[in-house]
Amino acid sequence: MIAPSGQVGAVSSVPPVPGSAALPETGGYSAGGVPTFESVRDKVEQRYGTAQGMGELDRQTPAGRSADEQWQAREEAARERLDQIRKSLRDNDDE
Repeated sequence: MIAPSGQVGAVSSVPPVPGSAALPETGGYSAGGVPTFESVRDKVEQRYGTAQGMGELDRQTPAGRSADEQWQAREEAARERLDQIRKSLRDNDDE
């Protein structure tokens, strides 16, 4: 497209008429290309739901159960080690 100024591709935009209705938001974006609050919220909710579902499915697989068991074993070992450290500190304070 050749503009009246002679430049190719240069198109001057016409400002909207005051008091006229703006173009409706389509596809979750405003006329200026900014995502709407609703579209952002919907995306966040969808991603959160997907993550929850994947976590539930993962725990139902043998590998997922194994990972949970390993995590619990590590937590128990960490608790025991922390108790040992605390006991040794108490013993040192008594001396």
